[in-house]
Amino acid sequence: MPHWIRRKIVLPLVAAGVLGVANVPPLYSATVDWLHDRKINSPEYKSANGYWQVVELPKSQRVNAIHAALLPSGRILLIAGSGNNREQFEAGTFKTLVFDPVSGHTTLVPTPTDLFCAGHAFLPDGNLLVAGGTLRYEVLEQDVKRAGGTVTVKNESPDETRTFKKGTVLVGADGHKYTLGDDVTVPAATKVTYPPHHTGEQGKTVVTAGEVRVWVDAAAEGKDYVVDHHAQYVFEGLSGTDQHNFYALADKITMDKQDYQGRKETYEFNPVTEQYERVADMHEKRWYPTLTGLSDGSVLAVSGLDGGGQVVDGSQNEIYDPKTKQWTVRKDLNQYFPTYPALFQTARDGVLFYSGSNAGYGPADRGRDPGLWNLADNSFTKVPGLRDPDAMETSMSAWAGPVQNQTVMVVGGGGVGESSRSTGRIDIIKLNGANPHYEPGPSLPEGTRYPNLVQLPDDTVLITNGSSDYRGRYDSDNHTARIYHPDTNTLSYAADPHVGRNYHSAAVLLPDGRVLTVGSDPLFRDKKNTITGEFEQRLEIYTPPYLFHGARPSIGNGPTELKAGQEATYTTASTDIASARLIRPSAATHMLNTEQRSLALELKQGSGAVTVTLPTSPSLMPPGPYMLFLVNKDGVPSEAKWVSVS
Repeated sequence: MPHWIRRKIVLPLVAAGVLGVANVPPLYSATVDWLHDRKINSPEYKSANGYWQVVELPKSQRVNAIHAALLPSGRILLIAGSGNNREQFEAGTFKTLVFDPVSGHTTLVPTPTDLFCAGHAFLPDGNLLVAGGTLRYEVLEQDVKRAGGTVTVKNESPDETRTFKKGTVLVGADGHKYTLGDDVTVPAATKVTYPPHHTGEQGKTVVTAGEVRVWVDAAAEGKDYVVDHHAQYVFEGLSGTDQHNFYALADKITMDKQDYQGRKETYEFNPVTEQYERVADMHEKRWYPTLTGLSDGSVLAVSGLDGGGQVVDGSQNEIYDPKTKQWTVRKDLNQYFPTYPALFQTARDGVLFYSGSNAGYGPADRGRDPGLWNLADNSFTKVPGLRDPDAMETSMSAWAGPVQNQTVMVVGGGGVGESSRSTGRIDIIKLNGANPHYEPGPSLPEGTRYPNLVQLPDDTVLITNGSSDYRGRYDSDNHTARIYHPDTNTLSYAADPHVGRNYHSAAVLLPDGRVLTVGSDPLFRDKKNTITGEFEQRLEIYTPPYLFHGARPSIGNGPTELKAGQEATYTTASTDIASARLIRPSAATHMLNTEQRSLALELKQGSGAVTVTLPTSPSLMPPGPYMLFLVNKDGVPSEAKWVSVS
């Protein structure tokens, strides 16, 4: 036995003799920990299961990382906003951190508004579109002091648009006053004069009031401000024609629970300047929205909680044009989804797949069925076969293998709301089949809410993070990881992460083939649920087994601007390249990362170089930034080369 091992064992044994029998359990625990550490640090274990390393940033640089995106610079954008911290929100303290996983360097970025629970998607130029966020935190019913509700502000003047500032006062018929919860701009009324021959409206002029919805709060505390019927309100200080033209209507003002409310501000985060750049606002406020990139480079925004805390109606789905930097409401694309729905651009232009995964909010019997959404005619075709269909909240979905295979996997999830129910279900669907339907895959070892899925360059998928109960109650973080193999529809073991992660966690692939995991927002810190939880600010990096299987292949000079169908040649000293993959960088939050997708490239190996051919379909390969990996015959990937696809 080597002397260093002997010393490790003998010293605890001597200590046991000194301390007595009462301390044998601690000794046993220390010995087990030492043996475990020795095992997971052995070359054999790393080669089979990979390796995790915890990263602790300086205290001044730590944030509640609720959103994580890999920028085309190779740095990581970690968005906290207020970080699910009411005190930070009320103080107007919003944070964003840029982290370099190579050097460890960090930069705190000025954050213009509360982007907590926004949506995001990459644009063709590599900017990250970030839209929505938090206008107001929830107030539970027992804590509501002031009545509140949503009013519809009307403008009957066809001659002007009018803006009313946050805090503007509305007055009810009984004299009670209410204040606007946000700035609101009411569009002018539309005025149409019908010609004499028009059926039913001959010669009439019809004015349709402009309108917008906004939240109001009672000016004072108490139940006297509750209104349980439809009522009209006037703006304090307006008179004459203005008082006639501008007013508000509400169905009710209550003391009920007041949900989170969304923002409409939109920004592009520039990875070169590392700054947020303001663009046009969305038409609808959104908290927990999904932003899905389309084949032409535009971005579709759906769902989220609006400015009154209600799920945005499907008639308000809207599309962002990166050329004009404007949003357009698409009432023809009227589909309702619960918040943060997993929507994927499929191989068919204008056809999206909704896997059924979502982050909650919304009725249990509406918008929960998975299916294919055809944007051309707004048809929605449900797909059958999903097991545990009532446990799709807090599940995650991702492409399994190259996107050309059109295979999507659904992993884990739980019951609606704060249910303790969870499932370890993995189901698989092939969208390019004659009749797409879910089929059973392998099962995780335990029920898993909040899993994170990361596509790897060797076509496998890392499954990590999660808890068996709602937000990690009863100390239920799983502390397990698995690797899914699409070619065999099986799972293999991966090393156990050191840090447990549940709600508000994320994971992204790094350009060197490793995986970064961040976040976690447990309700409690103990098994009895008596100690309030704390946000997990440690990061952790997973090195997959393939990086312990020998030297990396190299990738050298070659084009960085590519087009669909193009051939591109790159220098390499490696002679054993087996495959090439383009992987779109991740933008992850709340078990949602529909940005990530891996494309298999045609490959020809030459002398000192390889030539790859890109797919011709923009539906498979939406424009924007990608990482190019070369993978050798042992499954070892190169470090990525950044390219832009137009």
